[in-house]
Amino acid sequence: MSDRHPDLPNRQTPFSEAFKAFIAEGWAPYPAEMPAALPASGPAKDRRAAVSRQFPGERVVVPAGGLVTRSNDTDYRFRPHSAFAHLTGLGTDCEPDAVLVLEPTDSGHDATLYIRPRAPRDSAEFYANPRYGEMWVGQRPSLEEMSALVDLICADVEGLADHLAKDADSTVLRLLAEADPALTAQVDRLREGLSAEDKAAATVRDAELTVALSELRLVKDAFELGEMREACAQTADAFAAVVADLPEAVRRGRGERWVEGVFGLHARHTGNAVGYDTIAASGDHACTLHWIRNDGELREGDLLLLDAGVELDTLYTADVTRTLPLTGTFTPDQRMVYEAVLEAQEAGIAAAQPGAEFLDVHRAAIAVIARHLQAWGLLPVGAEESLGEEGGQHRRWMVHGTSHHLGIDVHDCAQARVENYRQGTLAPGMVITVEPGIYFKSDDELVHAHLRGIGVRIEDDIVITETGNENLSAALPRTSTDVEAWMAGIWAGREDGAR
Repeated sequence: MSDRHPDLPNRQTPFSEAFKAFIAEGWAPYPAEMPAALPASGPAKDRRAAVSRQFPGERVVVPAGGLVTRSNDTDYRFRPHSAFAHLTGLGTDCEPDAVLVLEPTDSGHDATLYIRPRAPRDSAEFYANPRYGEMWVGQRPSLEEMSALVDLICADVEGLADHLAKDADSTVLRLLAEADPALTAQVDRLREGLSAEDKAAATVRDAELTVALSELRLVKDAFELGEMREACAQTADAFAAVVADLPEAVRRGRGERWVEGVFGLHARHTGNAVGYDTIAASGDHACTLHWIRNDGELREGDLLLLDAGVELDTLYTADVTRTLPLTGTFTPDQRMVYEAVLEAQEAGIAAAQPGAEFLDVHRAAIAVIARHLQAWGLLPVGAEESLGEEGGQHRRWMVHGTSHHLGIDVHDCAQARVENYRQGTLAPGMVITVEPGIYFKSDDELVHAHLRGIGVRIEDDIVITETGNENLSAALPRTSTDVEAWMAGIWAGREDGAR
């Protein structure tokens, strides 16, 4: 666990005894009224019950993780481990060093949340600790306040070590080992007396817990789907804000940074932040799949590929891509590529049905891509041969997959077993992306010269329903003509508002 009193001799003047006495005086009492329970606390209780049923009689330990140093004595903004957030209902900035423990009982499990509670105002932590002190990072919750928020019994994390040591020789313990290296080291010390065989078994159990907690998120509950809808709605508004500012971004120079900044500003205003580093890729940069440097110019006549998502305070995020003509109108070549990608996306969305294989979505989309590449004279073989196991030539121009699960992580459920994810079956409540693309890099001599430097991706967030699917991000236009009309309408509205 993190040190309560970091030693910063070069940053902090020693405190006198007079100061220590004075700093503790004259503060208003903390509010007596307890906060209302978080909306996610109810669904989180059901999720913990599912974990309890899966691991009866075993102690299950799920840490939030600790603060991570960014540089010297400054930390990255805290984000709890996704499994911890899913099982407690806590989201943004909550709660470094916290640990959820499910303790086995005769009837299931008792859940306790171990946290670092608010320090008293006469303690050195209150005024001298830049990581946790109230004077530095704001008011922390008491045990009672946190208990009210999450509807869980809460205890001081200082007592966690003793609790984990209790009956350690007779209680099977499963730990989400990846979440908190310091706690993992502590548990490893508890396991030092085990035989090599028992240590290996413990490692297997920990890995099984990681998988189980990831697979628990494959099917979203009603609360999660509501959060996903809101994240997509906020993302659509942020895309519109970017379009409104595109003329200024072009004029100012280094416009990719401007785009990233406008989207991030909207995300901070209406959500928590962005769910991943925004890709604001103009011109040939759109052909670099994870272009996050965002340091390029926006040039008239180019396309802008914007891949971005607003993340809510609950940590649920959208993941949407639109490819936009910076002049407001696609050129004939750009439109040809765009329409091919749109047709592929439509095929992928149509394939996203309950009972279908997860890979059916990719198969449907990539078949369209390969057919167009053949028609344009780019494939050295026929589309059918390229799509075969011994082919794959089409992947030169779309090397990535078409879909991934989405939720509290942008690439959600990543530790799920292959048979339940990539080789799995789509079921109602699953949320996936459908995001085909075509990328013709400017230095690709196998591509017709007039197509080089064109990169297009169209991505939407799709929830599988009982009867088909729903496009959660459908508020954003997708056809080329609708995109052009949408951009023109935003620009016209901005001009009218300026008058």
